[in-house]
Amino acid sequence: MVTPFPGGVGISGLRVYDWPAVDGVCGGSPHVHLACSECYYVIGGQGSVQTLTRRGFAETPLREGTVAWFTPGTIHRLVNDGDLRILVVMQNSGLPEAGDAVFTFPAGVLADAENYPARAQAGDEESARRRKDLAVEGFQELRRRVEAGEDSALDDFYRSAVRLKQDVLDAWEKRWRAGALASAERTGEQLNRLRDGDIGHLAEADVHVMRAEGPQRFGMCGRLDVHDPAEGSSPHD
Repeated sequence: MVTPFPGGVGISGLRVYDWPAVDGVCGGSPHVHLACSECYYVIGGQGSVQTLTRRGFAETPLREGTVAWFTPGTIHRLVNDGDLRILVVMQNSGLPEAGDAVFTFPAGVLADAENYPARAQAGDEESARRRKDLAVEGFQELRRRVEAGEDSALDDFYRSAVRLKQDVLDAWEKRWRAGALASAERTGEQLNRLRDGDIGHLAEADVHVMRAEGPQRFGMCGRLDVHDPAEGSSPHD
């Protein structure tokens, strides 16, 4: 029996990009998640995460040992000040790596649903750099509007982001039901068994190892070692 990763979460090893963007800052591509929280555990290097919310712009320092997380709707951009390496924990069985992410491209690009997917893909370093620069361009404009007190700025972006993802919401729900929801329900079943003195599930104890899916990907914020918890894990050998 293949056992899913604990808690219905996803994990990735992230080495944040050290390429300077159009504004000269090294780091990742600004983006947002619509249904998932994200957590960083910094394992090396230093940097920060820039965020935009209704509270405005903020910059949170990241150093080895820092744990920081944020909820859906937090527009975020990782900044690499030197060899920033992070263990990323994602809500909902790694749903962000399955599509719950929208880049802060300029408004005209976000409104072009037909061509947005091609702009959002990155199969090599050149396309990843182009994608990042485009996202930073939109992020800077969005930050300017937020800091100028333009109340509609974030709502305009959120509405555009949601329109882009309407066609995949059913697939997201399927992944959530098979991952995070099923994990929570499994715990409820185990608690009921324990109340009845049933130790059956304890006899299924085992150790599992989940290896990275081949070479590092060009992720949203850096080079990723991706582990897909929706695919389960392989028994330890």
